[in-house]
Amino acid sequence: MSKKLKVGVIFGGRSGEHEVSLRSAESIINALDQSKYEIVPIAITKRGKWLASSGATELLPSAIIENADQHVAIFGDPTRRGLARFTEENADGKRDQIDVIFPVLHGTYGEDGTIQGLLEMADVPYVGCGVLASATGMDKVVMKRLFREAGLPIVDFMSFLRTQWEADPQKAEGRVIDEIGFPCFVKPANLGSSVGISKATDTKSLNEAIALAAKYDRKIIVEKGVDAREIEVSVLGNDEPIASLPGEIVPQTAEFYDYRAKYIDDNGARLVIPAELDAEMTAEIQRLAIRAFQTIDGSGLARVDFFLERATNRLIVNEINTLPGFTSISMYPKLWEVSGISYSRLIDRLIDLAFERHREKSRNMTSFE
Repeated sequence: MSKKLKVGVIFGGRSGEHEVSLRSAESIINALDQSKYEIVPIAITKRGKWLASSGATELLPSAIIENADQHVAIFGDPTRRGLARFTEENADGKRDQIDVIFPVLHGTYGEDGTIQGLLEMADVPYVGCGVLASATGMDKVVMKRLFREAGLPIVDFMSFLRTQWEADPQKAEGRVIDEIGFPCFVKPANLGSSVGISKATDTKSLNEAIALAAKYDRKIIVEKGVDAREIEVSVLGNDEPIASLPGEIVPQTAEFYDYRAKYIDDNGARLVIPAELDAEMTAEIQRLAIRAFQTIDGSGLARVDFFLERATNRLIVNEINTLPGFTSISMYPKLWEVSGISYSRLIDRLIDLAFERHREKSRNMTSFE
């Protein structure tokens, strides 16, 4: 009998998307084939403390975070590769070899290249995009600039810093009115799951929208509002990625697909999977999704979101999510399900891609002789 792969699943984190991460991690852990994998759940609290529990069955959403039995850490040192466990009796830490890490961390300190950098330093294979793709995919301003450089169609946008707005609110708001106009969407540049996003239709709502976004990030992005269908497509792979069939999100109880519609209100949106599109448009969306993925040097997985403008049928790349929601009912796995890859097979494939990427990177020389 072959040895089981030890998979560390990291979730939670210091992020506005902490609760979303818990839901994704629970689905992934339940779907991992325990005949092939030994699961090591690793929680990061909202304060940033790393914890582990001895029993994978004592999982989410709260038990493992509040009642974990050990404080753990991963060191950015390849000679100490793996998970170090600390108890009151063992202050030096007992090492626990981990074969591969599945970081199920959405948002800041998880989807932005920070945890990826730690895992690179530790020389541990991990699922998903690397440091560069994670960081650029997280920062909507940098992302859109790269998309524009690559010739991808994007909406008009502008950005400013929180300190600039605080120093002169009227100047910042005047720029938005002159450069973008109404309606517009105001967002934290570095967050997902529609946290901190508002639609502004006049000066009053613009001020309120900026104030909300500024709570979550030092950089604010403002995008021109468009009357469009919301289309999403999943991407899977490393050097030769593939794209799923597209799906469509139809908001039911709100003007746009906000946090409540995504995670709280069961009737907040209707998912049309696959989307009702002709073959030519489907192929173009898949082509642009792969192009966006390659533009940020993506690996493993990502979800690319599009607008399909109603009046012109113009296709617009909205953004790329390098660690999209991963519950069993999230759009990323559901799109692969209708494209022929089940949830459990998808997880297996992502773990295989993690090892593939690690092997390829290990070919690089790290010294000059």
